[in-house]
Amino acid sequence: MAGETRGVKLSIRNVVKEYKGEHGTTVALNGVNLDVMENEFICVVGPSGCGKSTLLNILAGLHEATSGECYLDGELIQGTDVKRGVVFQQYALFPWLTVLQNVMFGPEMKRLPKAQCIEIARKYIKIVGLEEFENSFPKELSGGMKQRVAIARAYANNPEVLLMDEPFGALDAQTRAQLQTELLKTWENEKKTCFFITHDVDEAILLAQRVVIMSARPGRIKRIVDIDIPYPRDQGTKSDPRFMELKAEVWNEVYQEYLELRK
Repeated sequence: MAGETRGVKLSIRNVVKEYKGEHGTTVALNGVNLDVMENEFICVVGPSGCGKSTLLNILAGLHEATSGECYLDGELIQGTDVKRGVVFQQYALFPWLTVLQNVMFGPEMKRLPKAQCIEIARKYIKIVGLEEFENSFPKELSGGMKQRVAIARAYANNPEVLLMDEPFGALDAQTRAQLQTELLKTWENEKKTCFFITHDVDEAILLAQRVVIMSARPGRIKRIVDIDIPYPRDQGTKSDPRFMELKAEVWNEVYQEYLELRK
């Protein structure tokens, strides 16, 4: 079954992140500890500025922690590598490459044979429903289509961990719902470890096996909620009574942290 957990895949140990500026030091993360299991889907929620994206960037190797460590399969994370794929809200597609060429980019960097690169790219382009647009350029695509390409490109790299920072945040509600459903299906088929940042409590509960709730800055893990709704899930899951209960529970915790920011 997709989502079965085995060993610890990602380990976050007492991570602190500070930013020094003209007006003093800002503590973005203050002692974050978390284990993410292999093949697990984790969503992280919390008020704006609580350090969610900072934590993801540290896991991606794009930022360094001020203190503490992050590990992948027991090895210290230092810089970026192909084991971790990242999807941001703003797509980051190469505008001069077609859809097919964008998705092929990762396999080509691994120096795989061209025929194999094309085969891999077309597999994931099909999964995200863009077979008819493989020769289109990003400027010819809608926002939702661009994000599909970004997700296909991340999967084509065959990472062991997918790090996703508000990937659907800029999309309209209908496109967002469609991509949530597609992501769930792909995750169930591909069995990747997913670490997903979102402001949307509904989205977190629909996708995740566990929802990590972060406190207001300085960010720390306030609570972890197990989402005991069986897979497969789809948009109809949102009308499940258990979904409603979990939504109220998580939202109440997040709202309390929002109120802390207002003080």
